[in-house]
Amino acid sequence: MPEKSLDLTKYKLKLPDAEVYFIPDFFTPEESDLYFAELSQSINWKQESIKLFGRDLPMPRLTAWYGDKSYTYSGLKNEPQPWAPVLLQLKSKIEKITGQHYNSVLLNRYRSGQDSMGWHSDNEQELGLQPGIASISFGAERRFSFRHRINKDLKPLSINLTNGSLLLMQGATQRNWLHSLPKTTKPISERINLTFRYIKT
Repeated sequence: MPEKSLDLTKYKLKLPDAEVYFIPDFFTPEESDLYFAELSQSINWKQESIKLFGRDLPMPRLTAWYGDKSYTYSGLKNEPQPWAPVLLQLKSKIEKITGQHYNSVLLNRYRSGQDSMGWHSDNEQELGLQPGIASISFGAERRFSFRHRINKDLKPLSINLTNGSLLLMQGATQRNWLHSLPKTTKPISERINLTFRYIKT
């Protein structure tokens, strides 16, 4: 496992108006596979629906919300489930590296390449002005894209979120950039993503 003295600066992505770090091999393949198996079985996954054009449509992924605070996004108010031991273990590992405290985690389970996440930013009021979000990926590798909110001259940037990777989005990232996990027609297995965050209210 990485040590607390890990130098994050060498993992910083070249995104203007943002502070993003990507560590593709934060966990070993063996650790990643074990965490994927445990999260698959121990998390209380839900199929939520969102209202779109006046219709209730199922979200293109399964979700779960754990931690100390409720959280509203996409018109859904999520009441927290109590921390599972595996989530507390992962939270502790991430906090040692980032030096930040997280009190909640959103989990997304992408069952195939047709499950996805549209363009958005995590800029809800309860996250504060400069939220720090730590995103862990286990399972199938998926493409993750960024595009600037205002400056259309800046080309979008895409990275591949690998099994066991850690993506940190901090500072002004959510204010200036959108991100997404697009669909793919390629045959692809499941992926589980955890985004640790601090809810202020």
